[in-house]
Amino acid sequence: MDGSTSDSQKKKMTHRDIEKLRRQEMSALHASLRSLLPLEYIKGKRSMSDHMNEAVNYVKDLKNKINELSSRRDELQKELASSVSDSGSSSNNCTPSRVVIHSCLGGLVVMISSGFREHGFPVSRVLEVLIEQGLDVVNCVSTKVNQLLLLTIHTEVSDTTCIDLPGLQQKLTEVIP
Repeated sequence: MDGSTSDSQKKKMTHRDIEKLRRQEMSALHASLRSLLPLEYIKGKRSMSDHMNEAVNYVKDLKNKINELSSRRDELQKELASSVSDSGSSSNNCTPSRVVIHSCLGGLVVMISSGFREHGFPVSRVLEVLIEQGLDVVNCVSTKVNQLLLLTIHTEVSDTTCIDLPGLQQKLTEVIP
């Protein structure tokens, strides 16, 4: 009888140790997930299930934001492409460059259209100007349509009112040959 009690106690201890490790791992994963959530989704000390639910909400909000920004980008690209094609010079290699800046969801969308150039386009210089202005570049997409190069840059900034949009537009226009 001593052997079966001893085996039973060993099983209980093993089970307890395994369960303790599982709880520690879950706690570490929870802390890792919580550290990735913005403060507005954490809201103080709450249960693990509340944080999981907030993480799901955060991912859904990010997906919505991506969809909104994608739609806005598409609208701006259509607007920019139509305004350049309306000028009647879309097939000309000397198409003047155009810079359009719009505020959106905590940042700016910068759209640049330029005639396609064999020697390239100064994307790094454009990004440098944006960073100097205190903007965080989130996304940069370039598209070639006919002989027109469209560059769309999504940025984030804590306060868009601190940015001099006409000044920024002028600086970007000067950077583009």
